[in-house]
Parts: sequence; structure tokens; C-alpha cells
Amino acid sequence: MLPSLKVERPNVTLRELALQKMRTAILDARFLPGDRLVERALCEELGVSRTVVREVLRHLETEGLIQTLPNQGPIVAILDMQSAAEIYEIRALLEGEAAMACAQQADETLVTVLGECIAHIQHAFDEQDHYAVRDLTSAFYERMFIGGRKHVAWEIVQSLTARINRLRALTIASDDRGRQVVQEMQHILAAIRAHDGHGARLAARAHVERVADIARGLLGEGHENASWRRAG
Repeated sequence: MLPSLKVERPNVTLRELALQKMRTAILDARFLPGDRLVERALCEELGVSRTVVREVLRHLETEGLIQTLPNQGPIVAILDMQSAAEIYEIRALLEGEAAMACAQQADETLVTVLGECIAHIQHAFDEQDHYAVRDLTSAFYERMFIGGRKHVAWEIVQSLTARINRLRALTIASDDRGRQVVQEMQHILAAIRAHDGHGARLAARAHVERVADIARGLLGEGHENASWRRAG
């Protein structure tokens, strides 16, 4: 008898667990922008070897969450206005096209699922659970992109997920943002429900442009660290 070709799913490795812990710690503001990341201290906090810590730091650098400075070593990457502007520009383009495609193809089941996502986002804002807001917002967009059959575009968005979530951590803590987010996402959903591709595209782009304005103001005023402390 030939051996089975079934691929056994491996257990999560120590490196993957450490990576998840460090990524979450940065997004939840345990480590703030500009904080030095000392290998020896991280080994003790994470309970892993220096080799694992180095691998994790290299991976987080590829995600844009960490940067290495000459003669200083790794630090939590500092968000700058130019990088943020580029990320929002990419988001506006991709999310606008995905919303339009989704409006053209969505059935009642997908509309219901998107509506449930927004309801959960509202609840998370009410509970001030910003971690859940980030996860649920990502889930909403994943369903919108896949519903619009924009698979490659979603892969591009996923490659920017860590940096997008850093910006979300900054903006969702701003005053009254919860109410605004839900209203803006409801506008996107209304256009999708009506199969109004043009309207969905405009609503999606307007949402990104609104949050880009908020981020621009906060970064320009040097409020990043303060906002992150509130988000945590």
C-alpha cells in the first residue's frame, strides 16, 4: 500500500507563538513607537532563546513594525506621515474597487454577514475593546474583498495588515470614532445592498479619506504615543 499523501498540520512552533506575542504587544501599545527592543530582556519576558528572539525581530521588521537603527539596534518603528499617507492611498484604491465589485456580485447572504460584522464592531466599540475592533474590521474587509472576487487585491492588503492595524490602533482611540466608523461602514453596506457599485466605491473611499485625515492630524500633533496608551 502506498503511503498517504495527507499533510499533517504541525503544532504551532515556539517561534510562531513568540511572533504572535510580540506583534500583539506592539499593536496593543505594550511597546510604544521608538521603544528599544533589547534581546536579553525579550528572552526573559518571552521565555525563549536569543535565536528565536532574533528570528521574531527580523520577521517583524519585514512587516514594518520594527526598524533597526545604526548603533542602537531594533526599536518599535515610528509612524511617519508620508508612510501613513501611502498606506491610506493604497487602501482607498483597493477598498474602493473591492466595494464596487462586491456591490455588483453580493447576494443576500453576504449582505447579512457584512451587517453582522458591523453590529459586532459597534458592540466592540461600546465595550471599548479596541483589539476586537481591529479583528472585526479586518473580517469585514476580508468578506467584502472575497465577496467581490478580489482575491489578489486582498493578498496585497494582507501584506500591509500589521501596518494598517497600527494606524487603526491610533485612530480608533480618537474621540467619537466608534460612532463615525459604524456610520461610514453602514454607508458602504447600504450601497452594496442596493447593488450600487459606484456608490459603494465612493463610500469606501470616503471612509478611508476620513480616517486618513484623523491619522494625519494625530501624527502631525505628535499624539501617537498618547493615543496608543488610551487604545491599550
